[in-house]
Amino acid sequence: MAVTEPIGGPGRASRARGDRAVFIDKDGTLIDDVPYNVDPRFVRLALGAGTALALLKAAGFRFVVVSNQPGIAYGRFGASALGAVEDRILELLAPYGVAIEAFYYCPHARVERCGCRKPSPGLIAAAAADRGIDVARSWLIGDILDDVEAGRRAGCRAALIANGNETEWFLSELRMPTIVADSLPQAARAIVTARRTAAEPPGSRRHAGALVGSR
Repeated sequence: MAVTEPIGGPGRASRARGDRAVFIDKDGTLIDDVPYNVDPRFVRLALGAGTALALLKAAGFRFVVVSNQPGIAYGRFGASALGAVEDRILELLAPYGVAIEAFYYCPHARVERCGCRKPSPGLIAAAAADRGIDVARSWLIGDILDDVEAGRRAGCRAALIANGNETEWFLSELRMPTIVADSLPQAARAIVTARRTAAEPPGSRRHAGALVGSR
């Protein structure tokens, strides 16, 4: 039977307390991007990912992965194959005292025009509804502007990791990130600083810890 809804569930970690979360892209943001990989042997955390998430956890954020997985639609792998990848990610994060609360995937190809494939906000909306997350107090972190747009459309602030994975740079109001950072640790520090100071307006953007514009 064809999958017609976002794939997501309760996750392997117990549901955390609090309603503030970071929705994080998987490939190219949380882990190194290996196209269509479902072999846990090739799963590697992005540089500094463990310490970055530990910093965000200490600031009260929960973690939910939101990821487009068109390899399912293309027949490269089945949805169940992602379980081994999830297990490996959790294993790699465990030494940092961090766990991903849930993984939500879009299994569709772009041509299917679903409501869950980023830049649509469906994955974030589903996760927020399932898990009692306040999107207005939450962030999306990703490595391309489709991630940013999904977060903005869902009502989150958004951090873009400018690691070279965005190649088109088609900009619009909804594709303007709140923060632009060179790495996940840099983004985490900026998010924590923003929360501590409570000084940034909802539409401001930040680069290397400094505000650089507004919506």
